[in-house]
Amino acid sequence: MITGELKSKIDRVWDAFWSGGISNPLEVIEQITYLMFIRRLDDIQTAKERRALRTDKAVENPIYAEDSQVLRWSRFTNEAPDNMLTVVRDEVFPWLRTLGGEDSTYSHHMKDARFTISTPNLLAKVVDMLNEIPLGERDTKGDLYEYMLSKIATAGQNGQFRTPRHIIQLIVEMMAPGPKDEICDPACGTAGFLVASAEYVNRTHREALLEPAQRRHFNESMFHGFDFDNTMLRIGSMNMLLHEVENPDIRYRDSLAQSTASEAERYSLILANPPFAGSLDYEATAKDLQAVVKTKKTELLFLALFLRLLKPGGRAAVIVPDGVLFGSSKAHRDLRRILVEDHKLDAVVKLPSGVFKPYAGVSTAILFFTKTNSGGTENVWFYEVTADGWSLDDKRIPLLTEGKLGPITSEGLDDADHAKNNLPDALTRWSQRNGTEQDRARTKQSFCVPKADIAAPAYDLSLNRYKEITHEEVKHRSPVAILDELERIETEIQQGMSELKGLLG
Repeated sequence: MITGELKSKIDRVWDAFWSGGISNPLEVIEQITYLMFIRRLDDIQTAKERRALRTDKAVENPIYAEDSQVLRWSRFTNEAPDNMLTVVRDEVFPWLRTLGGEDSTYSHHMKDARFTISTPNLLAKVVDMLNEIPLGERDTKGDLYEYMLSKIATAGQNGQFRTPRHIIQLIVEMMAPGPKDEICDPACGTAGFLVASAEYVNRTHREALLEPAQRRHFNESMFHGFDFDNTMLRIGSMNMLLHEVENPDIRYRDSLAQSTASEAERYSLILANPPFAGSLDYEATAKDLQAVVKTKKTELLFLALFLRLLKPGGRAAVIVPDGVLFGSSKAHRDLRRILVEDHKLDAVVKLPSGVFKPYAGVSTAILFFTKTNSGGTENVWFYEVTADGWSLDDKRIPLLTEGKLGPITSEGLDDADHAKNNLPDALTRWSQRNGTEQDRARTKQSFCVPKADIAAPAYDLSLNRYKEITHEEVKHRSPVAILDELERIETEIQQGMSELKGLLG
């Protein structure tokens, strides 16, 4: 986690950017990201060199050639600030634009990248800050992103806040992407879902990726991300390259405005947290999406888009605002009916409203569904996440030790721990949704609801519609016992009155 001391240092660097004339928060993040990227490239090269030394072989796929060694982080950061600025601006950055090959999506996005740090003092401050961050540790750079993005006042409006990594990990673990999947995030931002999917496939299908054709698919055709913010595209591309996906398909696309004809039924897995930006004009919305559901609501249009993009049999896990679950408009009801009747709605996982703080307090849920074009919904599995391991206020402080956080823990959780982190239980019960979960009472944290029950109330998907509250059993005394008690009290009062009269004489 980012420490208070490091937060203070980031704040000082942020102030230095503003003083240096860089006032656009996303530009600040972009400039810091470039330097994080350059440092990680040096770390990766060092790891390759150590591996080569141990095996007594040449360095495999070196990032730096002999003539570019001076461009490494470990070299230029030892220079005086004036010299360091000259090297980064005039040598490192031009080299960075060409990294990844001429035809890669990375080089396409980086061709317009600009290095805008103009003073040696500012560069020295940023370098000093980054040298204190262990970027090789598990998603520490994600924590840095989170803190920086929290400083953007318009984050909730622009949809540019980061989905917490433990929520991304839960979704990826539940969907379990395989080495043959084609995975898409049509609102990818910094590519968090794609990065987590790449890590999952690398961890769980390592042997399959040794096969050359499969490795080529992993590097070039497995991961697809769209966004209409060029800064996000550059950050997402760097993020994927840092996680050893050589040429992901990350490109500019206004997902709701452009026709999906060229992308229809292309992807086997969609993972997304699309922006909830309110309403769009009909004229600005792709006509093939309006054909699915007539609406201006972006959250509904994105769901319609996902149904168009998925192959038959393809699966999706999508974070949606609560209004999607119970909204009463015709468009809301039609879309829920389509998911339940025309496809297979697998699950609804309710998230606590504080998950996206400090950016937004919106209540959300995760919809899991499979595109079938022929129905298939029999039971829908519901799970109510009441705690995700962090405090649900703006501070988002971890409530447990690191080994007990996230959906996969290195330490066992007891009942008290579960009350603070439901994610491991949700993951376990998800795998049992077609078995023992079918018999769970609706008073429990998770349960299944038959399709007929969901169809009856206008396809309402809100968990509270079906959850039953347990009432503590109260033992009532019989009327005879109550009368006996009243008679006893009356007798005691009469006796007390007689004693009082005797004392008063």
